Amino acid sequence: MANTETQSILVVGGGISGLTTAIEAAEAGYDTYLIEKNPYLGGRVAQLHNYFPKLCPPFCGLEINFRRIRANPRIRFFTMAEVESIAGEEGNFDVTIRLNPRYVNEKCTCCGKCAEACTMEIENAFNYGMDKRKAAYLPHDMAVPARYVLDPALVKSADAQKVKEACPYDAIDLAMETKTMNLKVGSIVWATGWKPYDAHKLETYGFGEFPDVITNVMMERLAAWGGPTQGKIIRPSDGLPPKTVAFVQCAGSRDQNHLPYCSGICCLASMKEATYVREQIPDAKIYIFFIDIRATDRLEDFYVKVKKDENLHFFKGKVAKITQDTSGKALVLRVEDTIAESLQEITVDLVVLATGMQPNTSDSPLPIQVPYDDYGFIAAQSAKPGLYAAGTTRTPTGVAEAVQDGTAAALKAIQSIARR
Repeated sequence: MANTETQSILVVGGGISGLTTAIEAAEAGYDTYLIEKNPYLGGRVAQLHNYFPKLCPPFCGLEINFRRIRANPRIRFFTMAEVESIAGEEGNFDVTIRLNPRYVNEKCTCCGKCAEACTMEIENAFNYGMDKRKAAYLPHDMAVPARYVLDPALVKSADAQKVKEACPYDAIDLAMETKTMNLKVGSIVWATGWKPYDAHKLETYGFGEFPDVITNVMMERLAAWGGPTQGKIIRPSDGLPPKTVAFVQCAGSRDQNHLPYCSGICCLASMKEATYVREQIPDAKIYIFFIDIRATDRLEDFYVKVKKDENLHFFKGKVAKITQDTSGKALVLRVEDTIAESLQEITVDLVVLATGMQPNTSDSPLPIQVPYDDYGFIAAQSAKPGLYAAGTTRTPTGVAEAVQDGTAAALKAIQSIARR
């Protein structure tokens, strides 16, 4: 008879591929542990405004998945958790998990009294640093679990006791400490996702120097109702709606000095974000500067549809440099028109850099030896016997493909232990 402990599956990463893996495995009858580093589930998808090509909000799909998790006793999830070590082999892995303190226990009702009492503010990472939030905070309005978090800096400050006393439910525990948890599992799926390439490294584009140069992930938050501007697309420098917007494709991608590969979805993401601007600002003019448009299979229809917009100009040419004009109120893009074979300078109000997807495994490798490719992605879905990669841990991918990949990883993880 099989050891029931080693018939369980560990999924590392609570983004869309990790959620899918855990749910599919649990619904197939296997006990599943889901580990997430952030204080909420949903990963990068939770930070999107809309999916392409249907342009629907991501929380429709996420909420269905959260409901499936709540209804399934075979899934146990842990947020603010990280894998410290993995030992053993297929069918018999010993895993040590570090559980970081939230300083808020399960009594929390999300009343917000702690945030009201808190005076300390920190950078809002959920909005990619475009605004501030209280150091006692709910990660975002649809967060799962629905529980506040205290920043460690607040816990160490003079404000901590005042914030604790403001909670009417005794939900704040300033004495919480880091804990470890040991698991014995039969197989592991690694789905720790991706991060946007650091646009500060693109020195000729002025990110960080010019406030009206933002990235594609920042545009998602600008357009989102829970974002820093309550969904209004404005120029960060003056709060005015932009009349001209440039989307710069391959910002650091397909470039031997940065990311040599194509992330595959950036063209479509920019087209999607162009529709955000056109809906809010009907007379806005949009430029999309590109090398090649990548819109494969059924997504070609989305490209064709967006391209019909007369106010949206697809400009074949790579932007060489971005500067400010003499007034300091507009941005000047120096770009070669590769079709007309001419050098042009185009002035716009807002620039959106389409930065690529970089796997989190590129700087946070697994605590066990597995093969990686030259860019830090796990080199194969079956990284080693009993350990599988899913989603953008394995390759750049869109949401729909990440869901499919998560399902495939669940099947692999089940096969790994069912055949023993």
